[in-house]
Amino acid sequence: MKKQKLELTWIDKEVRPRLEPRILLEDPELSYHAAHRVTEGDIFDNRLIFGDNLLALKALEQEFTGRVKCVFIDPPYNTGSAFTHYDDGVEHSIWLSLMRDRLEIIRRLLSEDGSLWITIDDNECHYLKVLCDEVFGRANFLSNFIWQKSYGGGSKARWFVGLHEHMLCYAKDMSKLPDMWLPPDPEAVKKYYKFSDGKLADRGPYRLQPLATTSMDDRPNLRYPIMLEDGREIWPEKQWQWSKDRVERALIDDGIVISEKKGKMTVSYKQYLRDPLGEERGRKPVSIITGHYTQHGTYESMELFGLENKFSFPKPEGLIHTILECCTNPGDLVLDSFSGSGTTGAVAHKMGRRWIMVELGEHCHTHIIPRLKKVVDDEDPGGISKSVNWRGGGGFRYYRLAPSLLEKDRWGNWVINQTYNGAMLAEALCKLEGFTYAPSDAIYWQHGHSTERDFVYVTTASLTHEQLQELAYEVGPERSLLVLCTAFRGRGDYANLTVKKIPRQVLSRCEWGHDDYSLKVENLPAAPPSPLTPLPEGEGRKGGSRQASLFGEEGQA
Repeated sequence: MKKQKLELTWIDKEVRPRLEPRILLEDPELSYHAAHRVTEGDIFDNRLIFGDNLLALKALEQEFTGRVKCVFIDPPYNTGSAFTHYDDGVEHSIWLSLMRDRLEIIRRLLSEDGSLWITIDDNECHYLKVLCDEVFGRANFLSNFIWQKSYGGGSKARWFVGLHEHMLCYAKDMSKLPDMWLPPDPEAVKKYYKFSDGKLADRGPYRLQPLATTSMDDRPNLRYPIMLEDGREIWPEKQWQWSKDRVERALIDDGIVISEKKGKMTVSYKQYLRDPLGEERGRKPVSIITGHYTQHGTYESMELFGLENKFSFPKPEGLIHTILECCTNPGDLVLDSFSGSGTTGAVAHKMGRRWIMVELGEHCHTHIIPRLKKVVDDEDPGGISKSVNWRGGGGFRYYRLAPSLLEKDRWGNWVINQTYNGAMLAEALCKLEGFTYAPSDAIYWQHGHSTERDFVYVTTASLTHEQLQELAYEVGPERSLLVLCTAFRGRGDYANLTVKKIPRQVLSRCEWGHDDYSLKVENLPAAPPSPLTPLPEGEGRKGGSRQASLFGEEGQA
């Protein structure tokens, strides 16, 4: 019997947006950098992008595919607040489509050893898990981390007090995901690493760990006596952790400590805080994250913006710090496409990570930019600043999504958007055609390249046969050139040229003039009528109820 593949289905799952790969336009007046370097590790090329986050992800795809080490997103949880006039099935369908489209691009942006972290609540968590299994592959699911978001309380709750949210984590490729470590707990270091010696001072203090083990793995080669200078032998109750050769070397190097108490001999080895390469011995992340509460995020927001302008339910800096500690290193690239109040960028900046954030709401200007300026200027003492010894520095560039490349004229014809100048047009068409935009200062027809010998030239001029012949001569037999122009007159017999008209060449590529793929009710189709709503007399219901479901016709999940 053939095994049926299970999958999550919903209304209009097969409908996918044909996204336009927009260019990004920097606004130098809103970009911000420190006046001077504070450390050699200062990073200045971080990006804050204002615009629809799905279009922004598409805009990043060409340049950043395979380069993002960590994606953290905090998407809208409770679709009911945005879809009050929809039944649950339609809500879920729209939400799942919106998330699917974003997750597919995010997966392409992740590096092979990268990971995705999504915070979510009970409303959509389990649907999102199945959706992520479909996009990332079930084998790449790392864990459902439980984040304790609140201290307690909740006396007004009707049934129970909700103290947690979920954090789904997926690897781009589990086989390439590095080991995850957190730094040692300072309190644990103070409590356990009590000893020091001058022989290996560069490895820091050490603690004594028992050499004997009670492991059930019976290995006869690990059961042997350790000889003392007075001729006595020490045998393990079961076996030692190390081989005999290693123990003998450690005895010579003073790495073994033997003590006697009430006639009982104890053998311990020195475990230094730092390994031989100088890395501090860390601790493994655990699947339940505590100590970083929503209340902390609220207090941080109040310190930054004041009581009147505080952000609603921001994630605390400590939570993002924990995530980035275990899955990134300084210099790695972090992406957050639902930026909210800018916590991810602020934390990444303080930790020496490069970052990209995307936000469409006006709080991009009222909250995120002022917050990041304070981080750069070392005027943000809250959050993780003290724990990472933050002293300011670095900066970011502010970008807006360019308008759609094509717009309709007054007769309804698609034409090149009048706001586009020559450089913008060349960059947009390079991105659309898969070329890297790199205009040459010396050669006018080199606007971009796909290989060392394959170039593109963009012009709004109408080219004659003689001009194309001259262009073909300049390109030469060893190179090829794609020419995009508004019109041309020629025979098409240019061995090294491919000539195409714009905008006709690109009309069918994508959805032009679509600027908003967000969760806004006014952008959605009208709500279907309730089965209980009476229809006008004489009209019957055709095709049954339009009940959206998360199950297919055959009932597969």
